[in-house]
Amino acid sequence: MNLLGWTWAGQTATQLLSAIGIAALIFIATLVIRNIARRRLTRLASRTPTIWDDVLSSMVGHIHPLTLLAVAVWLGSYALSLPPRYAALVASAAVLIVIIQAAASGTRALETALAHYRADENLNGGRKTMLSAIGFMGRLVLYTLLVLVALENVGVNVTALLAGIGLASVAIGLALQNVLTDLFASLSIVFDRPFEIGDFVIVGSDMGTVEHVGLRTTRMRALGGEELIFGNGDLLASRIRNYKRMEERRVVLRLGVTYDATVQQLRAVPGILREAVERYDDVRFDRAHFDAFADFALEFELVYWMLSPDYVAHMDRKEAILLEVAERFEALGLDFAFPTQTVHVVKPDQASTVGTPEA
Repeated sequence: MNLLGWTWAGQTATQLLSAIGIAALIFIATLVIRNIARRRLTRLASRTPTIWDDVLSSMVGHIHPLTLLAVAVWLGSYALSLPPRYAALVASAAVLIVIIQAAASGTRALETALAHYRADENLNGGRKTMLSAIGFMGRLVLYTLLVLVALENVGVNVTALLAGIGLASVAIGLALQNVLTDLFASLSIVFDRPFEIGDFVIVGSDMGTVEHVGLRTTRMRALGGEELIFGNGDLLASRIRNYKRMEERRVVLRLGVTYDATVQQLRAVPGILREAVERYDDVRFDRAHFDAFADFALEFELVYWMLSPDYVAHMDRKEAILLEVAERFEALGLDFAFPTQTVHVVKPDQASTVGTPEA
């Protein structure tokens, strides 16, 4: 009996054995290559702090042997004389398995990358929430692309499908415009980092400490204790003053003395202000000048820099400087001005002579 002349489904024994041999060799070779690559990438990942080798190691290690077998069978089928319909069926099945494997490996890579960033000790709760959102969006994009490739592989007209999805996306986008604006604003906050949890910020007329950054809203604790909630889109559209990132604080003080001060006393005031500031090491003197003849005061302006951004330290030093100035003014005989009015009273018998030119 000639076994080599035996046929099955139109395929000779030689063709079947060749296809099985090719598939077996490809499967074994790819399996060995996968195992070697996984071991080497794992060793490399343990020696380096970078994230890319960890991602590659997780992707390679997550390749399932069934995926390698499907690819091996597909390539081995080329040794057969299959009808076009069956050849296309084998190819489509192999491609679908590869797509499923790509989804699994891509998800694994994304999870590995996010786990690397979550391990940062300086990462706060708000950023961890944002990383979860980024992970969800990344998986959504990955699965959408792979589903489109799979549909194209089985003969679905993806172009028409994309056109329909585009129209539906426009309608959904219009309906969820505010939601999407806040969502993308939250991603902008994550990457641009205009503020972080714990920062003291002023937004318009509101001020408070940032406590939470979510997908749609950011929450702050106001000085009065109440919670302030801002939409992320509205928040980024406003001017934000972040006091947590202030390195130095510029302080401007305006002081007024009464109009009965002498010129000699006025000349001494800038020196007094300068000395009151320069006696402390945590402040830097900028300038002190006689500034204006105001309605009820002779005004001086003092400008200095507080070298610490701490607000309590700023108020303590400001208090000390003002007390020093008050003590020096008292010793010099200067009085601080306050709103006053001088009323000149004219007697009735003198009223006719007021303003009358002499003959």
